[in-house]
Amino acid sequence: MSEAQNLATSKRLPLRVMFQDEARFGRISNPRRCWTPPNYHPQAAKQIVREYTYAYGAVCPWDGIAHFLILPNVLASTMEIFLAEVAKRHSKEFIYMIYDGASCHNQGQDSLKMPNNMATKKLPPYSPELNPTEPIWEKMREKFFPNLIFESMDEVEEKLIEATLYFENNPKVVRSIAGFKWIVKAKLNQ
Repeated sequence: MSEAQNLATSKRLPLRVMFQDEARFGRISNPRRCWTPPNYHPQAAKQIVREYTYAYGAVCPWDGIAHFLILPNVLASTMEIFLAEVAKRHSKEFIYMIYDGASCHNQGQDSLKMPNNMATKKLPPYSPELNPTEPIWEKMREKFFPNLIFESMDEVEEKLIEATLYFENNPKVVRSIAGFKWIVKAKLNQ
């Protein structure tokens, strides 16, 4: 964290640490368990249509601030769009964005166009459990996408907009999910 603080100080901006990830949403359903009255056996439709869109997200575990964009693919160019949007939303802060090793990140930091008020740090490989954005996707799927069949990608995107807005507008919920003890403790130790 001292590296992040030094970068923020050199830019004369307050530091904001965020964790970034992306998730795929589409028309492949994932039947889940649900509560039912005794002796009732619900039926859940299953659909396999290979059409997808992607949600890019960044969360701050300390205050629950979250930002999302729905983009058509996972490429360096769409990652740059997302980073630019987050940087714009926090133009008076220096953002230290921590992310995983997804293919759109592996083209090297030099090849990504980094906003002036942002630097990135990569998590260790094969460690999704370290990224507090990961459980946000699981909660999003659980709360907004259980046992649903979508007739079109427009329907998927409408539901995804509803889900992402819910998390953006509820920082307490985000903080309760993303506030991993080790992350919160790291902030307190500064």
